[in-house]
Amino acid sequence: MARQDEIVTSLTGRRTLAALRYATGFIFLWAFLDKLLGLGFSTPFERAWINGGTPAQGFLNSPAVTGPLQPWFQSMASPLADILFMAGMLAIGVAVMSGIGLRVAAVAGTLVMLLMYLAEWPFAWGAASTNPLVDYHIVYALALIVIAVLHAGDTWGLGAMWKKLPLVQRFRWLV
Repeated sequence: MARQDEIVTSLTGRRTLAALRYATGFIFLWAFLDKLLGLGFSTPFERAWINGGTPAQGFLNSPAVTGPLQPWFQSMASPLADILFMAGMLAIGVAVMSGIGLRVAAVAGTLVMLLMYLAEWPFAWGAASTNPLVDYHIVYALALIVIAVLHAGDTWGLGAMWKKLPLVQRFRWLV
């Protein structure tokens, strides 16, 4: 199984990727914490999940969801969507920040980002996005892919130890 220092030979490069990994992981972890507790940034306290708020349903039924896929996205709004969204944000955030399961986290996180990108339909005139093709959803998805492909969990993370586990050795997709 490849090690990061075999792929990225520069120590500065490995450390920069580790910093990117922490920042990207924190984006997902923060989304979970803000929606859980209503820390007042994108989620006010009264709409926190712990206060009966509905993080996924709130988004899916909001004016932010536009375009031809709007009915499909709104049909997904349910308590199960809230649970899956919150579990996903927590799992992706913890995995990326700790440097373990980066392949799974990259696939899951990229899927979430692409779905949110399509839900907001940036191609429409007057959409909330500042760029109709490449917005932050695409950048976050690419960051997740880079982190996983370049084994960024090995530097300042638990990735190197994770790769030595017999289960991970047997099922390489868990790297």
